[in-house]
Amino acid sequence: MENKETDEVEKLKTKLMSAWHNVKYSWALKSKTYFSRNSPVFLLGKCYHFKAEDVDAASGSSSSESMDGDPVTGNVEAFRRDFASRVWLTYREEFPALRGTTLTSDCGWGCTLRAGQMMLAQALLLHFLGRDWMWSEALNLQTLDTESWTTSAARKLVASLEASLQGERPPDTDPLPLPQGRAEEADAHLREVYHRTVVSWFGDSPSAQLGVHRLVEHGRSSSKQAGDWYGPAVVAHILRKAVEEATDPELQGITVYVAQDCTVYSADVIDSHGKQAQRPDAQTENRAVIILVPVRLGGEKTNPEYIDFVKGILSLEYCIGIIGGKPKQAYYFVGFQDDSLIYMDPHYCQSFVDVSTSDFPLESYHCPSPKKMPFNKMDPSCTIGFYSRSVQDFERISEELSKVLRPSTKEKYPAFTFMKGHGQDYNLCGPLARERKERPFLGDPRRARVTAGDFVLL
Repeated sequence: MENKETDEVEKLKTKLMSAWHNVKYSWALKSKTYFSRNSPVFLLGKCYHFKAEDVDAASGSSSSESMDGDPVTGNVEAFRRDFASRVWLTYREEFPALRGTTLTSDCGWGCTLRAGQMMLAQALLLHFLGRDWMWSEALNLQTLDTESWTTSAARKLVASLEASLQGERPPDTDPLPLPQGRAEEADAHLREVYHRTVVSWFGDSPSAQLGVHRLVEHGRSSSKQAGDWYGPAVVAHILRKAVEEATDPELQGITVYVAQDCTVYSADVIDSHGKQAQRPDAQTENRAVIILVPVRLGGEKTNPEYIDFVKGILSLEYCIGIIGGKPKQAYYFVGFQDDSLIYMDPHYCQSFVDVSTSDFPLESYHCPSPKKMPFNKMDPSCTIGFYSRSVQDFERISEELSKVLRPSTKEKYPAFTFMKGHGQDYNLCGPLARERKERPFLGDPRRARVTAGDFVLL
């Protein structure tokens, strides 16, 4: 009897918290983001230039306005399309309860997991579709301004209530049209299939290969539970486990390497390119590697001397972004202009989408509105990501990054380093190393210096 009452109390608490988070995050509207017409904009290795134009009507998108309000052209449409084509993963509500809990939403605690998912999704887009891929519907997304979002949210609420009363689901969008037989249309259809497949891997259900349910399960080995704060270093290791244990055949051709103590061991990455996959019948050569490097760019605050380093990283075509943010709020950094970072914000509560259907709506997985944040507000704890398709790719990446990592006259140490050989060659294979691999936020008690694991949780 007592246990039953306790369960009812927990369920009531969960419902109240869900209602509060729904109010807090679903109605958190963004102000317009202004871009300068005089400075280039970098987005995951691509550079865009805006310029002023003497016309009366500006574009409806906030990203096509300059700092002083003048309309701008140039690559504005190309930038908007590129940004909106990135996969946007945010808080969700009303998904199946996480195992062992009554939680049906990650609002208020899952932002770093969502930022990690977005970085991983970008790596998968590179892997399957390439950096030049753009979503055909990217420019048709509705801008998230006050009026449109309020109206949309009201409609969704009414539709949801009516569906629950009638025992039906809200209507889905029309299915994809079949290709007409021409080569270009067939290719476009195949790319859209891959696009939907990638998004479906991040669905919010226990069966989704890289969904929040799986990530929370992998976090248990690092003493993390649903509802806890996750740091960027811990999320890096969670992503590694999720990809390693994914069973979808398409994911057998990619793996994740996590740097140890801000050091990338070249031989370990090269081995990862050809290591045995989980499935015995899977291809074992030429596996792509996602390289994740947890770093700390300062003490309590980000050291300004690292700003040029971050800019250099986000200017590289094989960079898949940065899991970072500001204290207690995780963001996914994808670019910059001048001294401001461009990011995608997971702090936006959306309704559960059933991605198991072939025609599930994609609109809520793409963001039409970029956000900007000054570099000096960036939390020093972050995880940087890179995508390496082959051993030859990695050799080029390590050579180029070594130049970016050279410390300036004011910097004492690079953000991270490349070392030849394996990690085990440097006494990193003992019992303590194994424990730290499973619990990466634990520091080495024999050393007093700050390591990649001593992160402020975002």
